[in-house]
Amino acid sequence: MDVQTVTEDHAMPVGDAIPTDRRSWLPLVLIVSLFFLWGGANNLNDVLIAQFKRAFVLSDFRAGLVQSAFYLGYFLIAMPAGMYMRRFGYKSAVVFGLSLYGVGALLFWPAAASSTYGLFLFALFVIASGLAFLETSANPFVTLLGPRETATRRLNLAQALNPLGSIAGILIGQHFIFSGIERSPAQLTAMSAAERTAYYASETQAVQWPYLVIGVVVLGWAILILLTRFPRTASRAASASSAGGAVLRKLLSDRRFIGAMFAQFFYVGAQVGVWSYTIRYVQATMPGTSSRDAANFLTAGLVCFMAGRFVGTALMKYWAPVRLLMMFAAINIALTLFAVLQPGSHGAYALVVCSFFMSVMYPTVFALGVEGRGDDERKLGSALLVMTIIGGAVLTALMGAVSDMTSIARAMAVPMCCFAVVLLFAWQRRGHPNEGKS
Repeated sequence: MDVQTVTEDHAMPVGDAIPTDRRSWLPLVLIVSLFFLWGGANNLNDVLIAQFKRAFVLSDFRAGLVQSAFYLGYFLIAMPAGMYMRRFGYKSAVVFGLSLYGVGALLFWPAAASSTYGLFLFALFVIASGLAFLETSANPFVTLLGPRETATRRLNLAQALNPLGSIAGILIGQHFIFSGIERSPAQLTAMSAAERTAYYASETQAVQWPYLVIGVVVLGWAILILLTRFPRTASRAASASSAGGAVLRKLLSDRRFIGAMFAQFFYVGAQVGVWSYTIRYVQATMPGTSSRDAANFLTAGLVCFMAGRFVGTALMKYWAPVRLLMMFAAINIALTLFAVLQPGSHGAYALVVCSFFMSVMYPTVFALGVEGRGDDERKLGSALLVMTIIGGAVLTALMGAVSDMTSIARAMAVPMCCFAVVLLFAWQRRGHPNEGKS
């Protein structure tokens, strides 16, 4: 996110970065913190999949609908979010997104009280709709902060807060949602109907208080941003003469941008799939492991992911981001193949390490997709790239179906193929004159 006070009479040239000054630090802190907030929401879903599978007695496919509902919200709302941002500016889009996020979190209370899986899925859809506004506005804003040639590295650094939020989300789920009480099928069969109903209700209601607190915090953050004075650039609407349809046609006829959309679709599918089913993979291939202990593998993966963000950003000083992307994608193909062929502790550790090499993929593909574009193209291009997050819904559901038909270990072949698409994108971009050097 980018800041310096620019008056409406002296609008900055299209495509230029916004210089920063010491007066801009509070808006920057408030906006960059959004990366933390949506990281927590994203990875709480990985806990919810395991929790709802137990509480509602779901198949892997039906449990995977948690991610499908979530990322469907991204897909359907990203373009309206981009249009809203063009009309009302960055700040208004952020406040509206946080409001949706907070309302969705509060909906978890009645969903748990009624033990209605469908209402949980709707609440997740509302949360994701809010996050679509946040991601559509935050990512392009960060690429404008400072020199264009370091935009990719800057976005990677800002995104380093995202895994911090992810780790916080897993820890919240691990310690405040998972009860530590797990019943085997034989134990559940031995229970009376009333005892089983009480057990399932307690597992469902475990999400109420954590999401109530999240909802209150997020709505409070929205009020804080609303009351904070932002630069006019952050609030400025698109000019009346700007033609959104022409901008969209230009983007969708650009092979380079379409390549970035495909790469982002498959990358997000790989990331969400690996993280969503890590707990399931550990429990299925390491019998006797509890949900709480299995969540430690996911937490370790997120720590690796965060470390990879910092290491990857540092390496970009010496290597072009697109070449780093190519190398990391190749390594992840090997790691996920190992998880397929060696189920058990070794495969689980391979999935943990896989997160390190996923770290630079999303921001690098995103920055390569919007680099060198004017303000309108950045805003609508950002919306289109956020729409590709639907890959998390489609491919996670596909993984669940493959797992139900074969095994969770073999389902890891799905993210392996996704990383191959990212590798192809990076390979095609390696010779481009603007290959993302930072």
